[in-house]
Amino acid sequence: MNLTKLIHHESFGGALLVAAALVAMVLANSPASVFYVGFLDVPVEVAFGSLEIAKPLLLWVNDGLMALFFLLIGLEIKREVLDGNLSSKEQIILPAIGAVAGIVFPALIYVFFTIDDPIGIRGWAIPSATDIAFAIGVFTLFGTRLPLSLKLFLLSVAIFDDIGAIVIIALFYSAELSTASLMVGIAGLVILFLLNRFKVNTLSPYAVVGMIVWVAVLKSGVHATLAGFAIAWFIPLKLKNQNGKPMLPELEHALHPWIAFFVLPLFAFANAGIDLGNIGVGDLFSPITLGIALGLFVGKQIGIFGMCYLAIKLNLAKLPEGASWPQFYGVCLLCGIGFTMSLFIGTLAFEDQELAYQTTVKLGVMIGSIASALLAVTVLNASKNKPLVVTD
Repeated sequence: MNLTKLIHHESFGGALLVAAALVAMVLANSPASVFYVGFLDVPVEVAFGSLEIAKPLLLWVNDGLMALFFLLIGLEIKREVLDGNLSSKEQIILPAIGAVAGIVFPALIYVFFTIDDPIGIRGWAIPSATDIAFAIGVFTLFGTRLPLSLKLFLLSVAIFDDIGAIVIIALFYSAELSTASLMVGIAGLVILFLLNRFKVNTLSPYAVVGMIVWVAVLKSGVHATLAGFAIAWFIPLKLKNQNGKPMLPELEHALHPWIAFFVLPLFAFANAGIDLGNIGVGDLFSPITLGIALGLFVGKQIGIFGMCYLAIKLNLAKLPEGASWPQFYGVCLLCGIGFTMSLFIGTLAFEDQELAYQTTVKLGVMIGSIASALLAVTVLNASKNKPLVVTD
């Protein structure tokens, strides 16, 4: 495989995430750790008249660049819902059931471990997320051995999972609201709606208004990344731009390599560094670490596979075409890889707490995600492409 094909290969984005996380781990546990921490703490300030945004580089990554990630998520969801794999009832039942169960069961396991910790329990949503880049990266290792229907199921579960994460962030991880800033943001969305209705077919007005919406949401107390998701829904789906191409798919195509090969690896680099020298046995077995790790590894597979199995047996849905039960179970295990979104929700849940909380979040996410990936690879590698007879 030449370099061009490698870069365009779906698993390359996941490989970059792994590499970025490993580099962060190495730097955080080397004499260069002071430079690693210092780099993330570099103050970055943008001012326009009396408007000023001053944050360390780490928060520009988490609040700014991740808004582009959520913009891409919004574009993908809009396209799939209006004109894709989620546009019919038959296509959405099984992944929707799996996604809801994959949010609820891990959260319940986490709450079980942290119920007596009023601060720790704030992280209940951390193990509910799935990292689609990692999951698809592992899936593609098996090439044509797995049916396409399973890939569509995995993508659809991840889409519903992302919708759930966005709702959770909006409802539970936003600060006190500034009415004035929120009104500016809403006004910006109204302007985006008018641009859409009047069939404006160049992206520059959407980009300018979108930037204003992002700043307003940032200042409002609602997490800034949600602005990216909201903006996506006002980008016309089928209206052709000046190059004769549909606007939304064109923007989605343009954003994808930047998100996969720059934004997400940079996020991983900025958030995955754990100083192992400061980790003790207590950290490995803390309620937060156990809640996240077991939520991802146990909660995801029990919730998604268990509820989907019941739905199929009750004739509410069908097993993905051409897939065997072991293959389906292996794909459900892949949903326990929570890396990017889990780390992101962890930064929101404990952003005002001491560093030890973030350390336990990273430990739990790493342990749960790696365990899920390893078991998934084992199951999928051993599975045969023929249905397994399961007795009622």
